[in-house]
Amino acid sequence: MQNTDKPTPIEFSVTSGIAIIRLNRPQVYNSFNTEMARLLQQHLDTCHLDDTVRVVVLTGAGNGFCAGQDLGEVSNPAALNITEKVVQGYNPIILKLRQLNKPVLAAVNGVAAGAGANIALACDIVVAKESAFFMQAFSKIGLIPDCGGTYFLPKLIGLPRAAALMLTGDKVSAAEAQAMGMIYKAFPDADFEEAVSTLVQKLAAMPTQALHYTKKLLNTSFTATLEEQLSHEAAYPQQAAATHDFKEGVAAFMQKRNPEFKGR
Repeated sequence: MQNTDKPTPIEFSVTSGIAIIRLNRPQVYNSFNTEMARLLQQHLDTCHLDDTVRVVVLTGAGNGFCAGQDLGEVSNPAALNITEKVVQGYNPIILKLRQLNKPVLAAVNGVAAGAGANIALACDIVVAKESAFFMQAFSKIGLIPDCGGTYFLPKLIGLPRAAALMLTGDKVSAAEAQAMGMIYKAFPDADFEEAVSTLVQKLAAMPTQALHYTKKLLNTSFTATLEEQLSHEAAYPQQAAATHDFKEGVAAFMQKRNPEFKGR
């Protein structure tokens, strides 16, 4: 008899403008297999196209955020080779995270290693439990970093630290990650869920279109010259000013009340 109760590798829900994407292979610390990578791409596309979504939360089930690639899968001769996994599985995820037209919050609830660490760092805001840690685990198994790690990490913490972490594979606690600018904040474990909820509710109530344009500008800031970035900044104010939320924000300011943004 076929088992129809097999858990999905990713749990997905949208409630009151908040999309929650929960990696759901807790028995292997939410390490990625081909199906999980495919589903994550699918859910990110859904969030991008769904106008009711105001913010996306990426987190993990159980005691881990994501331990990277499931090594059991890549050791199988019948599986896709490593290059195909990177090109078909991981690279689209990173691009979709950066191109998503809403903010993405990584709520790191435990170990974030290898691809798991770098997927978190590709999100717009990263928060973590104090008990969580980050590790560029690739050198431990004779591989090189992927998922944009060599792009994001040096820009977040500087080349010397990024090089040391990638070459040694040393663990970085959540508190250390916050101190060096790798993540936004580390919260005590007991306060984590409430802190994440508060932050997510705040983002969901913000002017979504303005956040989208801000995110686009942050993307170009990685590679643009000052002159180019000033030109990019000049490209979006008129678009933002045409939104309902700009008009509401100005009206609320003039009337000395809290704005009620609609995300449009």
